[in-house]
Amino acid sequence: MKLFDGLGRYQPQALAALRIMTALQFIEHGTQKLFNFPVSDHAGTLTGLTLTAGILEFAGGILLALGLFTRPVAFLLAGEMAIAYFMAHMPRDFFPINNGGDSAISFCFIFLYLAFAGAGALALDNRRNA
Repeated sequence: MKLFDGLGRYQPQALAALRIMTALQFIEHGTQKLFNFPVSDHAGTLTGLTLTAGILEFAGGILLALGLFTRPVAFLLAGEMAIAYFMAHMPRDFFPINNGGDSAISFCFIFLYLAFAGAGALALDNRRNA
């Protein structure tokens, strides 16, 4: 369709928007675990696994937002989200809508996509590789 034919030229910017907005949402998961911000009913003592997840989500989210080491960080975070899904969500119920795991699945596959596609525009990786 002619209306959409020219959109391909904006692919690097669209990829950057996906990367940055996903990273900003992911950072919230880390800050909630590490600093109870935004405030949550789930706040409690950090176990080793929760602490590790919080650090990965906070630090990994910042690196992704900046577009720094995008491919390896995204691959690591995709793995974290797969583990989170199968350990925390899947045992509750088979269906993601019922077990609260839809965001973990979405994060997993967006991060997996970023591992293959790279950072797009507006990324520090582009300066590092130049």
